[in-house]
Amino acid sequence: MSFVIGLTGGIGSGKTTVANLFAELGAAVVDTDAIAHELTGPQGAAMPDIAAAFGASVLRPDGSLDRAAMRQLCFSDPTARKRLESILHPMIRSESAARCERADYAPYVLLVVPLLIESGAYRGRIDRLLVVDCDEDLQVSRVMERSGLTAVEVRDIMATQASRAERLAAADDIVTNGASRDELQAHVLALHQRYVELARDH
Repeated sequence: MSFVIGLTGGIGSGKTTVANLFAELGAAVVDTDAIAHELTGPQGAAMPDIAAAFGASVLRPDGSLDRAAMRQLCFSDPTARKRLESILHPMIRSESAARCERADYAPYVLLVVPLLIESGAYRGRIDRLLVVDCDEDLQVSRVMERSGLTAVEVRDIMATQASRAERLAAADDIVTNGASRDELQAHVLALHQRYVELARDH
């Protein structure tokens, strides 16, 4: 059984940047967001159920999920989000578990789950919880830059996630992603060396 580190953080905290640094050091990265994109892409395994539940208005011409339309629907109708999650979450859980199992070529697995603390379901599947943290204003500016959303829209998304304080309270380890790239790399390297040791004793 692989030694699994759960990696989480708020939107715009830099989870992907941190995960990529761990991958460069030899960690196996299983990203639940990437799995969700596969499931909702053209010919994605979740698309027949999503089409049946929500109709053609949330489909793009290629048969993939129209994320903007789905986001709009979920904000206007809270039950829509629950329905979408009831389709996607079991599929994501099962696929991510299978990928963690297959990752025995690496010293440990980094399981990236954006809403790990909110879901509760993943806590039993990880050995440690690593939180990527940064200043909330920095989160907002990063998300605005990459997605074209307004500050209000970004803060609305943040309000649906666990608070910064809740994430930090749940963390076994914290990596701060607000300083220089060099400092971030040094911090990730130190954590990687620690995780290799912990995995060896696991």
